[in-house]
Amino acid sequence: MFRKQFENSPVAVRVAPFVVFLLLTYCQGKFGEASRYWFYLAKTLVGAWLLFEMRPFVAEMRAAFSWEAVVVGVGVCVLWIGLDGFYPKLSELSVKVGLSKAAAVPALPWNPHLQFGDGAMLAWFFIAVRMLGSSLVVPALEEVFFRSFLYRYIAKADFQSVALGTFAALPFFVTSAVFAFEHEEWLAGILCGFAFQGLVIWKKRLGDAIVAHGITNFLLGVWVVWKGAWQFW
Repeated sequence: MFRKQFENSPVAVRVAPFVVFLLLTYCQGKFGEASRYWFYLAKTLVGAWLLFEMRPFVAEMRAAFSWEAVVVGVGVCVLWIGLDGFYPKLSELSVKVGLSKAAAVPALPWNPHLQFGDGAMLAWFFIAVRMLGSSLVVPALEEVFFRSFLYRYIAKADFQSVALGTFAALPFFVTSAVFAFEHEEWLAGILCGFAFQGLVIWKKRLGDAIVAHGITNFLLGVWVVWKGAWQFW
């Protein structure tokens, strides 16, 4: 369905899948508490399909394993966990700076055991879906959008003429900031954006950042399940 549009538009192939993914993310929890989990399953499956459709037209979307990717992936996970509790979350910060008049009622944590029963098979199924989705689908979709498209587009409208290894201050900070404000953990997010973008510039390819992002999300998922730190999900 999308293949023709993807083939004809370098922008659409990098932006449309991310937008579809965001729309499905927005639907999580909008149709009852259980919809948080079913929509996560839907967006993981749709995201995987979109990656399959994108692959022939995004040459840089190739995983690249390197020691630098491993170090950055592990380091970002340690940073994400280690900073927790030392700064206000995005929703708290918006109240403090006046962007929101009142603090929102805290949402229930993304914990399938609460929804489907402690130790239930369905709960473990959705945990597995989250691990797979966050480790394999999310990194590729986000890295293609943020670092293949947005960073280079801010640098120059003809973004494909901008080499992946190019450093430009404005795109570096703006892209990392936009990436950060996708997350409640905005400070860790912006540092994460710096790390992944820096990796792309250093290695002059996107694949290392995709791998590093996947490692970070996988290790964070392991920590969430092991320690019951559901707030990170």
